[in-house]
Amino acid sequence: MTVATHPLWRPIAIGSNAARQSQRVAFRQTEPGPPQAYDRRWEASFARVRDLVASALGSDRTVLHVGSTAVPGMVAKPVIDVDLLVPDVLDEQAWLPKLEAVGFRLVFRDAIAGDPHRQLTLGEPNTNLHVWQPDAVEPRRHRLFVEWLRAHPEDRATYAEAKASAVRASGAVRYNDAKAAVVYDIYERAFTADPNHAHDPHPRP
Repeated sequence: MTVATHPLWRPIAIGSNAARQSQRVAFRQTEPGPPQAYDRRWEASFARVRDLVASALGSDRTVLHVGSTAVPGMVAKPVIDVDLLVPDVLDEQAWLPKLEAVGFRLVFRDAIAGDPHRQLTLGEPNTNLHVWQPDAVEPRRHRLFVEWLRAHPEDRATYAEAKASAVRASGAVRYNDAKAAVVYDIYERAFTADPNHAHDPHPRP
């Protein structure tokens, strides 16, 4: 029997955030702080980041607000997560010095699910800027996750509780790893409901 798998599916990887720390090249300018209630000012903060990227690289770049601060009503750490698409992530000289010149700092140089990835931060507004190539899978996963949470308040509540549990587990496991199981389950529901792709259940171990 053939099992259908959504093209954006990835197996759960508990501990992956801890494992990627060896790829860190610097530390962020501003620490994230704990999760807090949704703040309407986060959209304006994203607009500032988008305009800053445009001033550095031009207005033709794809710059997307992702993560929990992009979901109205969602509890989130006050850090703006942004996906930036560039023609070639590995050609850092084409984009990195220009972003550094306007205040961004490279903190991770790694790959996620086989796609080259660079993570930069900004101090104000506190930002994670994720740099990908146009064919990367993870930015498409990010967009699907945001769209799903915007439309499903029950999963917003589930995710908020996972964040609270992850904070309580602080010290025993990294924050993102502590909520990875719930994130995986939410993706499973989003994949199963996607009218454009078949997906049979892939329960986590």
